[in-house]
Amino acid sequence: MIIGVPKEIKNNENRVALTPAGVAEMTGRGHEVYVQHNAGTGSGFSDDEYIAAGAAILDSIEEVYAIAEMIMKVKEPIKQEYSLIKKDQLVFTYFHFASSEPLTMAMIESGAVCLAYETVEKKDGSLPLLIPMSEVAGRMSVQEGAKSLEKPLKGRGVLLGGVPGVPPGKVLILGGGVVGTQAAKMAAGLGAQVTIMDISLPRLRQLADILPANVTTMMSNTYNIRTMIKDADLIIGAVLIPGAKAPLLITREMLKEMRPGTVLVDVAVDQGGCIETCTPTTHENPTFIIDDIVHYCVANMPGAVPYTSTLALTNATLPYALQLADKGWQTACRENKELEKGLNIANGKVLYKGVAEAWSLPLNEVLEEELSVL
Repeated sequence: MIIGVPKEIKNNENRVALTPAGVAEMTGRGHEVYVQHNAGTGSGFSDDEYIAAGAAILDSIEEVYAIAEMIMKVKEPIKQEYSLIKKDQLVFTYFHFASSEPLTMAMIESGAVCLAYETVEKKDGSLPLLIPMSEVAGRMSVQEGAKSLEKPLKGRGVLLGGVPGVPPGKVLILGGGVVGTQAAKMAAGLGAQVTIMDISLPRLRQLADILPANVTTMMSNTYNIRTMIKDADLIIGAVLIPGAKAPLLITREMLKEMRPGTVLVDVAVDQGGCIETCTPTTHENPTFIIDDIVHYCVANMPGAVPYTSTLALTNATLPYALQLADKGWQTACRENKELEKGLNIANGKVLYKGVAEAWSLPLNEVLEEELSVL
């Protein structure tokens, strides 16, 4: 198979979808790999390293899309890329279709096969290609939230860990999944007073067992959220419904109940966000203020730490990418139900329930026998 790795063109996105080590695995199995010039430099990988691993370097993004049967990316295609994607071309990346109707419609129109990292799912319900970036984003949410609390950035001027004689800051985390758990670990490590909420009592029991003593678990409901936001310094939105829009937990009206300078970090913003007033921002301009509340809503948080993020992501994606390259997407998805769950759109058909529901589109069920003829 011919694999293309374009340079990411989303604002301040420095990750790359395939490392030189991954290229070596691909070329060692007889596949051709074309990497765009400087695609890996943001993550610390030079063109020379890719060439040594067996890749060919192409000057432009147009050349990469034109030659490739499978495109490997990190973030969803943006408007400039829509017209480059071809019918029957396999695009393997994060898509987050439920947060973008224009992207969804463009990919339906393209006739491409869109296999989304974020909905590849194991039998136990875990999301192996989302977990590594959720781990990075969860840890970064506290790092960025702590910075945004500083007064020059219009925060409350609170040091999360406090100092002797001064109480620590208060952190409220909405969601006890991978993002929330990693955020709680980081905030607790800084010495903050942490509350983590979830709707699952078994999950709260599990979190109570594994997290430090300065983390309190609490059932997530509107009453409890309204109570806790009143004196929280940092609030982290960490909820996820795979492939679908995130549920709305904090409304605009609720901002009035918070203290001026409170910081909101919505890690779910790339799935529509769980805070009504959050809209996607970039690393270049990461925050904005509404009703004296600081909003941090960067949609590609791990892109700020590309070396760590690229290695973490490609450790997870490469085994699946090799299956797709070795067998073709139909056979790979027929034989591996985890990959089949990643199929969101193929040949103009919506195949994932969350995407269909988000934009009121017809859902086409993927049956085993259909995978060979789609």
